[in-house]
Amino acid sequence: MAYAYLDNSATTMTDPEAVKAMLPYFTESYGNPSSLHSFGTEAREAVEKARAQVARLVGAKPGEIVFTSGGTESDNLALRGAAGAGKPGANRIVTSNVEHPAVLETCKSLEARGARTDYLRIDRDGFVSPVDAARIVSERTAIVSVMLANNEIGTIQPVQEVAVECRARARNALVHTDAVQAAGKIPVDVERLGVDLLSLASHKFHGPKGVGALFVREGVRLSPAMTGGGHEKGLRSGTENVPGIVGMGKAAEIARENLGEDAARMTRLRDRLIDGLLPVEETFLNGSREKRLPNNANLRFLGIEGESLVLLLDGEGVAASTGSACSSKKLQASHVLLALGIPEWQAHGSLRLTLSRFTTDEEVSRAVDATKGAVSRLRAMSPVWKKIKAGEPVIGVKGGGHEHV
Repeated sequence: MAYAYLDNSATTMTDPEAVKAMLPYFTESYGNPSSLHSFGTEAREAVEKARAQVARLVGAKPGEIVFTSGGTESDNLALRGAAGAGKPGANRIVTSNVEHPAVLETCKSLEARGARTDYLRIDRDGFVSPVDAARIVSERTAIVSVMLANNEIGTIQPVQEVAVECRARARNALVHTDAVQAAGKIPVDVERLGVDLLSLASHKFHGPKGVGALFVREGVRLSPAMTGGGHEKGLRSGTENVPGIVGMGKAAEIARENLGEDAARMTRLRDRLIDGLLPVEETFLNGSREKRLPNNANLRFLGIEGESLVLLLDGEGVAASTGSACSSKKLQASHVLLALGIPEWQAHGSLRLTLSRFTTDEEVSRAVDATKGAVSRLRAMSPVWKKIKAGEPVIGVKGGGHEHV
């Protein structure tokens, strides 16, 4: 059975060209980049080439790229590093209530150590307000962290405007954005965004897992994530993952060269998904239709459970998700969907379908047909759906009440 993989916001297939670039650094050019001999020099040159490739993807200087193990570590380094290196008394963090757990859980951890976090709320389309951010920021703010694109609903946030407004109020506050979902799908330029820190993860744009990067603007001081031999400008000690870094560099180069073509193609396929599924009775799009990633379609189907829908689709040869992979084992409704004002019983019926440059028209057609069939089968067994059809209130369901959002 042909399989349609539409869970690319969880992870993407590693590009064969990236794999090819990595292979020699496992068996032939396996030196430690810190070694002085020719093996070490060869490895070090490969790391620096990749650093330049990643820098070009986001409009940075090579020396501003710090390699990490992925997006989670990059977010941690940004937040913990800023909190630890800020001026005395600057112990406040400003972020949104729809960030990735790598940001939200780190904020909670820092709060336990005396920091204070102010959370920006989103509107019904999924956007934060730059003006609201400016109202919260003060000279006691160490860092403002607002993701560039949401990992669940694909909403593209006004990060540039947030940075401008916040700098006008607190010149010394650092501005960070988690660009893990955005890089390789939309243009990302650190100068245009005006950010000091920006997180990346290789496996979201067809690089290998286990490697990421943090853009650290020249002159910005952070406390190190790990201490040791002083690798990565002293911010992330430990022998570099040379094959992974090489693969990330190659994937970044490919993503940059094909960005326009890939984005246009994914947008067309995304719109086919949305337009194919929205006509299903009592189905709604989560997040903005216009200002969303070109590869993200997130819809909710009233009267069903998203987990059951994902399992049925898997049996039909379609890989999808009902939230973010990092929290998929949690049974509570998505914090992102609840923040949109969607009742909990409706949020549980959501499905995320996400595309990549390798997604085909055939996969999209399979996904549309399989989803329609699966929704129909689940609704035939659903007592909640029977209440909806009868016009009765949804009683006994957390967040019940039959209102449309």
